[in-house]
Amino acid sequence: MSSHEIFLIYARAANGTIGFENRLPWHIPKDFKRFKAMTMGKPMVMGRKTFESLPGLLPGRRHIVLTRHDDWGSEGAEVVHSVDEALDAAHSDNDTGEIAVVGGSAIYDVFRPLAARIEVTEIHADFEGDVFMKPLGPEWVEVTREDHEAEGEKPAFSFVTYSRAEGEA
Repeated sequence: MSSHEIFLIYARAANGTIGFENRLPWHIPKDFKRFKAMTMGKPMVMGRKTFESLPGLLPGRRHIVLTRHDDWGSEGAEVVHSVDEALDAAHSDNDTGEIAVVGGSAIYDVFRPLAARIEVTEIHADFEGDVFMKPLGPEWVEVTREDHEAEGEKPAFSFVTYSRAEGEA
């Protein structure tokens, strides 16, 4: 099995919200564009609810769905039932060297210890939510930050890349 870098990618409001009623509670086109650019051509590992919240299959990417439901399936989804199965699936036919973990919160929690970096869109506003992410701990170091001003109804946000701190594995 070759080595692939695992990264988490998500958008998080200032109050920790990452979702509300199985959708994103904001609409930021630049975030969608960044997500597409960072995941294109890569296997994406996600939970069932995240898969079901997508507008459909995202072109140019593999959809590996980690679920506890033995009888669940959907056309275009590669269904797995454990982290090891998800990683085995993501490693096969993957020339990109990267595996994108795209949600939800329970999936992020399971893969965070395995990740080398985390790509976060930090939204500088609070949003009502029913799915949350805690702030990252000291084992993560900010590497890059690109700030964007608020535009009309769209809140200010930052694209931030975090890497695991040296010696933190």
